Amino acid sequence: MATAAERFKAAVEARELGALEGLFTEDIRFYSPVKFTPFEGRPMVLGLFGVLLRTFEDFRYVGELTGSARTAAGAGSDGDPADSTVLVFRATVGGKQIHGIDLLQYDEAGLIKEFTVMVRPQSAVQALGEAVLAGLVADGLVPQP
Repeated sequence: MATAAERFKAAVEARELGALEGLFTEDIRFYSPVKFTPFEGRPMVLGLFGVLLRTFEDFRYVGELTGSARTAAGAGSDGDPADSTVLVFRATVGGKQIHGIDLLQYDEAGLIKEFTVMVRPQSAVQALGEAVLAGLVADGLVPQP
């Protein structure tokens, strides 16, 4: 049976939003490089992925690492250790080349409970943030700023 990371990669690369739903816990937290607080809950995170799948151009995973990492606990403290996968990716957004990682952290059942994205360079983070905000507003997931 394929791991959650393998199923996640396949869904993203095929741009199949529906295939992601069964991979996330109901209370998933998504930590974005462009927002201080996490996106929370499966409906919001799936909506965000709908925007991301439309926003990234030439998206591809180029590496994978597995291990364990502490989850976010908030207020500057570390959470509990969780099985984790780091997926290294490259893409383009608004003509900017992006290099980044997706950190997937799992619950005891193997579902993704925390998802953290880190992206470089800074100009790409800004382009990504603008594109994602426009998509979230267009989809009615956040109010117009």
